[in-house]
Amino acid sequence: MRVAELAAAAGVAPDTVRYYERTGLLAPPPRTPGGYRAFPESALDRLRFIQGCQRLGLRLREIGELLSLRDTGECPCEPAETLLRRRITEIDEETARLAALRSDLVRMVDSLPDGPCIDPEPGNWCAPERR
Repeated sequence: MRVAELAAAAGVAPDTVRYYERTGLLAPPPRTPGGYRAFPESALDRLRFIQGCQRLGLRLREIGELLSLRDTGECPCEPAETLLRRRITEIDEETARLAALRSDLVRMVDSLPDGPCIDPEPGNWCAPERR
């Protein structure tokens, strides 16, 4: 498959395929006599693996580590578990941060006046009698 064909099959831009090749996530394919890249069918599976990992929030460096292990024939399950557990922790921390932000916003909205606003003092959200 040429770059454009591989990109279309995976639903990415051709530049994404080229970038993954430059960074080593995709192996450089053989070239046709005309100089075009000729990716094997296995490149599509690899590209889909990369996309799946990205959907889980893994970074390209981490995906590269998993691919390197997979390329040696070793099972990448243990390192994948470590990465995924770390990602779960990151998601939990972000969820807690967003929940706190939501609480702050709800408190702020609940403290807004029901009636017409009085002009606030410069640098303050509400007039002195509303604080």
